[in-house]
Amino acid sequence: MRIHCTRTATSCALAVACLSGAFSAQTPPTSPSGSVVVAKPTYTAIPMEITVNRPAAEVWKRIGKYCDIAEWLQIPAGCTITSGKDGEFGAVRTVAGEVLVSKTELSYTYTQTPKEGQPYNLYHGTLEARPVTATTSKIVYTLFFDNSMLPNDAARAADRARRTERFTQALQNMKILAEGGKLPPAPAGGGTTAGGAPPR
Repeated sequence: MRIHCTRTATSCALAVACLSGAFSAQTPPTSPSGSVVVAKPTYTAIPMEITVNRPAAEVWKRIGKYCDIAEWLQIPAGCTITSGKDGEFGAVRTVAGEVLVSKTELSYTYTQTPKEGQPYNLYHGTLEARPVTATTSKIVYTLFFDNSMLPNDAARAADRARRTERFTQALQNMKILAEGGKLPPAPAGGGTTAGGAPPR
């Protein structure tokens, strides 16, 4: 009888462990304490650029306003400023609640803010129009974030590839707009989260 009970208890424990593992694999990582701190971050950057046949100042005038993201990232929900002033430090846009934290005459940097109970990946993006000649320039877009919460190297590589593809298309759209062209229709399932933000 004791052997039977022991075996039954062991089987139940294994079943619970398996169910718990399956649930964890399908949900984003959370912190039991509610802390957003990541113990061992692994920061990564994705630099991207494209050449534009227009002076940098003209390029920035066309694609550099803080809510221009809705046009060149083709976000159906659009973009509005919910706090602060457009283009000024601390401006918050509806795209993922992103906050403008740095800017120059031809660039800006934004961040996505922490979410309670989720490890914070320190996501930042920097968009810049960089002069090359008097008549040409480059649009440079760099993403920076912590990918340590992804389960393995394969997942990190897939995440990097997905982000690179999404924002390379955004760069191509910015080039079209800056050179006076018209964007093609957005691809189906453009890879945005609810609210129109690029996946974090």
